[in-house]
Amino acid sequence: MIQKSVQFLREVRVELKKVTWPSRKQTIGSTVVVLVLVLLISIYLGVADIGLTNFVRVVLQ
Repeated sequence: MIQKSVQFLREVRVELKKVTWPSRKQTIGSTVVVLVLVLLISIYLGVADIGLTNFVRVVLQ
């Protein structure tokens, strides 16, 4: 069991060396895009929620 675990970790290490990691600039750019999209979608959903809440309130009165 321990031998298999050690072998697995060695293989993981070898595979991680093959990975092409993004540069710092690419990582920051992608992070900014994700944060902006999350903000925009949150605003959209918030406005939709308020609108639907008011619509239901009017319909039920």
